[in-house]
Amino acid sequence: MADAQEGQFLIVTGMSGAGRTTAANALEDLGWYVVDNLPPQILRPLLELTDMGAGNLPKIAAVVDVRGGNLFDDFPGVARSLRSRGGVKVLFLDASDDVLVRRFEAVRRPHPLQGDGTLLDGIRTERSRLAPIREAADMLIDTSPLNIHQLAMQVSEMFSEEGAARHRLTLLSFGFKYGLPTDVDHVADMRFLPNPFWQEQLREHTGQDADVSEYVLSRPGASEFLDAYAHTLEPVLAGYQRENKTHSTVAIGCTGGKHRSVAMVEELARRLSDTPGVAVNVRHRDLGRE
Repeated sequence: MADAQEGQFLIVTGMSGAGRTTAANALEDLGWYVVDNLPPQILRPLLELTDMGAGNLPKIAAVVDVRGGNLFDDFPGVARSLRSRGGVKVLFLDASDDVLVRRFEAVRRPHPLQGDGTLLDGIRTERSRLAPIREAADMLIDTSPLNIHQLAMQVSEMFSEEGAARHRLTLLSFGFKYGLPTDVDHVADMRFLPNPFWQEQLREHTGQDADVSEYVLSRPGASEFLDAYAHTLEPVLAGYQRENKTHSTVAIGCTGGKHRSVAMVEELARRLSDTPGVAVNVRHRDLGRE
């Protein structure tokens, strides 16, 4: 198979029920621009649009399948023509007949080519129509033994740029007096540390200032918390990557969201910045509030 990283224009196709939607979602999470259920005849104009972008457009993935009806008959010829230009790859998703039958039965939907026949009739008709495309595909994934998370992970591994983050972690500081953030995965409370607010020389400063940061981080328990919490998050972040959870948020709070939580978020971000496969983003929700 060709190197997945060579192409900036990817055609995703394969058997109905084999995971095209899951693959498309995984590509979208990686920053690809995904077009679903595209008639093959539109592939050429879409590729020309990419060429005109001179590298300024995102990588494009077009999902093409038998839902196009008679339009799909032109797909093999169109795909051959486009691939001859270079920079175009075809990813084919497949699965065994018995697995596809179980998947369709689980969602209680008919196969798009089933007509008045059985599920297996529709699967066999589709397999026959797709045989030439499968044979010529650049990349093939047999999804029979995979669940949706495993498939998404495999697609991510195939198309992630070398060194690219597979998980984005947001570290969010906040003030409890303004309410708990609702869209977070973990919450930690820094109110066990002395509040710099009561130090007159620190009151008007924030946790981003060196004097406040030094004060907070030097308090008993601060360093111990950071050591333990960073260590605790390491297997969590590794597990998120295995489960293809691409985003998570850790919220760290104090009373007003200005001193302790800000300083601790900044330091925790520094400690987690080298975590493999993780890009760390810092947000201070309540910094600047009165």
